[in-house]
Amino acid sequence: MGYTLQYGQVTPYLGYLAGGAWLALQIAAVAFLIGWAIGLVCASVLHYGPRPARWLVRAYVTFFLNTPLLVQIFFIYFALPDYGILIGSVEAVILGMSLNAGAYMAEIQRAGFASIRRAEIEAAETLGFSRLQQIRYVILPHIAKVLYPPLSNQYIILTMTTSVAAIFGVEELTGRAYNINAQTFRSLEIFSIAAVYYVVLTVIASAVLYAIGRFLFRIKGKVF
Repeated sequence: MGYTLQYGQVTPYLGYLAGGAWLALQIAAVAFLIGWAIGLVCASVLHYGPRPARWLVRAYVTFFLNTPLLVQIFFIYFALPDYGILIGSVEAVILGMSLNAGAYMAEIQRAGFASIRRAEIEAAETLGFSRLQQIRYVILPHIAKVLYPPLSNQYIILTMTTSVAAIFGVEELTGRAYNINAQTFRSLEIFSIAAVYYVVLTVIASAVLYAIGRFLFRIKGKVF
């Protein structure tokens, strides 16, 4: 028996899906900002910190880079309550995504620190720059241009990764698509529309990131 597409049965839910897309963007943004901060601290320790601290950071990065994100969130969501730490599903997803993203962004930002030429630091020292002035006027402007493209890509990846939240009952885009499918049983229609929403989300995010990079860092590139 052939399957007939009937989008009319699911169009009343477009606004409901849009709300899920907005929640997905919020989760991705919060996880990215926390992950970026974690990654910056870890990258600083890996590049400038003492050996024991570097060992601890390396252990964290190795663990989160070599285990699946879903397993990490499962551990946070189900194991922490056994130790008296109760958190909601949204918080567990954001925490897991943040820790996972932090490990990736630690490696990205460590590469940015390593890309700074010694001659630039020596020139700043010759001009009498303090350490804070070196960071503000030499290090940060340099690594901002180097790191902006890969960090932007990481945000796009996080936006799509928010779909794992549906497994924990979070009603982001994929979670709401599951809910609608359970009511209408129009799987092809629902998930094809959800796919279009994800494309729109990534295109919008890419355009915004491109505009920010162009305005702040004079980075040339393409949206697609």
